[in-house]
Amino acid sequence: MAKTDRLIPAKESVYLHGPKPRINEFLFAWDIFVQFIHGFRTLHFVGPCITVFGSARFKEDHPYYAISREFGKRIAGLGFTTMTGGGPGTMEGANRGAFENGGVSVGCNIKLPHEQYPNPYMQKWITFDYFFVRKVLLIKYSYAFIILPGGFGTMDELFNTITLIQTKSLTDFPIVLFGREYYQPLMNVIEMMIDKGTISPEDKNLVLLTDDIDEAMLHIRTFIDKHYAVRPRRKLWWLFEKR
Repeated sequence: MAKTDRLIPAKESVYLHGPKPRINEFLFAWDIFVQFIHGFRTLHFVGPCITVFGSARFKEDHPYYAISREFGKRIAGLGFTTMTGGGPGTMEGANRGAFENGGVSVGCNIKLPHEQYPNPYMQKWITFDYFFVRKVLLIKYSYAFIILPGGFGTMDELFNTITLIQTKSLTDFPIVLFGREYYQPLMNVIEMMIDKGTISPEDKNLVLLTDDIDEAMLHIRTFIDKHYAVRPRRKLWWLFEKR
């Protein structure tokens, strides 16, 4: 096979499988641009957020659903907007806690092969086609991050956020790992990384591991009170932004 030949996948099921015709690449880039602009316009005025990450698999009777619901309530009590991935499980719990206690509740949902529908406890949400676009929006408007137990997606969001903070690409916002039993093995891996020299000892301080909601919220509030004063954004009529 010549080097200029192009491998054609048996089924067009993913978007990262090598070069496509140039028009397809342009349309792909345009689609990403449109989704970012839509996300920016949808979320620009939702107010400062705290993002809650966690598993979509926990049902309403699961203890972590109740904990996420309490976090949503506490975030609303701080006057912040609760941001989640917009789906079920702990995402729904956090949105519900905010929604039921007079807070602002928003989400960044994602289209999946087995459709993930937005939960009913949000005043505003947007559904994305691409995980990487969604991750940018989940981080962009938030001043703290609460990580409840979750799977691959939650780990992706956690380490993406830690990496951005570690590399100074993102402000040193608080990251709370909630669930000592669940996350202690991960903290052991982080200690191993320190021992092997792949991260710095101070990188461990980027996260707070706790089982205490009061401790988690105090950690977040202390940081915000020390560094920020919230000012409302001004809406511009000539950008068709509603007053």
